[in-house]
Amino acid sequence: MQRGFTSGLNSSRLEAGETQLKVEKIQLNFGGVTALFDVSLEVRQSEILAIIGPNGAGKTSLLNCISGLYHPQKGRIVYANGREHEITRMKPHQIARLGIARSFQNIELFRHMTVLDNLLSGAHVHMRSNLLSSLVYWGPAQREHIRFRRFVEDIIDLLEIEAIRSNTVGSLSYGLQKRVEMGRALAMQPSILLLDEPMAGMNSEEKEDMARFILDINEEHGVTIVLIEHDMGVVMDISDRIAVLNFGQKIGEGTPDEVRSNPHVVQAYLGEEKKSFPFKFSLKDENGNGNGNGSGAQVDHD
Repeated sequence: MQRGFTSGLNSSRLEAGETQLKVEKIQLNFGGVTALFDVSLEVRQSEILAIIGPNGAGKTSLLNCISGLYHPQKGRIVYANGREHEITRMKPHQIARLGIARSFQNIELFRHMTVLDNLLSGAHVHMRSNLLSSLVYWGPAQREHIRFRRFVEDIIDLLEIEAIRSNTVGSLSYGLQKRVEMGRALAMQPSILLLDEPMAGMNSEEKEDMARFILDINEEHGVTIVLIEHDMGVVMDISDRIAVLNFGQKIGEGTPDEVRSNPHVVQAYLGEEKKSFPFKFSLKDENGNGNGNGSGAQVDHD
């Protein structure tokens, strides 16, 4: 069910399950250091794909390649939305305009601006008015601003941040700032949303709220989610598939149950002696209800 959005939150033209993004044998080097080696990955429309791995595994480097901040020396990245686009060498703003938005591990908001203005800055990538018409604020420029303003107000309702819409971002708690950053990415009307540690530094209640918003965005609006997250309870509970990196290489991929029992994954996290993960991953109790702690195993941050 759509929440009455005035414009589609999801800009994808694909059917659920169709291949939306292909990462093909990419290699990323920084001088003599290889951050990613022969990494291949496929992202499907309307799924939640988690990317996990120990500290320094190359997870954020992979998102940076997809979003255009880094350009791999080998391999290619192909994005499909009606037709295929090779985005390997594209600039970040070009990739964003195609429909790939992201949040960052470290919050990258305009701290002196209000929540509303930060969200509107995300919609700017789709605005066509030039500087002069925007200054005059009449005719097409005015209509365009009103249309995006309505869209941003819908995002505010979706993320339940009505009470802070006029607050400056710098005055907000860390958890609310992370929510605003995700809202700014949504203002770009993405077909793929890249989230880099969206729950880092949050308490249990904030994590449960963020997990609920991610599920709403995915299930109600069909937006594909690719996230990096260290809280294994969250990852195993909300992900459709999981890809595992270690020392820049992909060592496992599959459903949460398949990844949990993969010996290469267990070894990467726990060493040679452990044969399986010694904990249960779930945000729910035996009755299927939230247990109130919203966390599971915790792994060191990148």
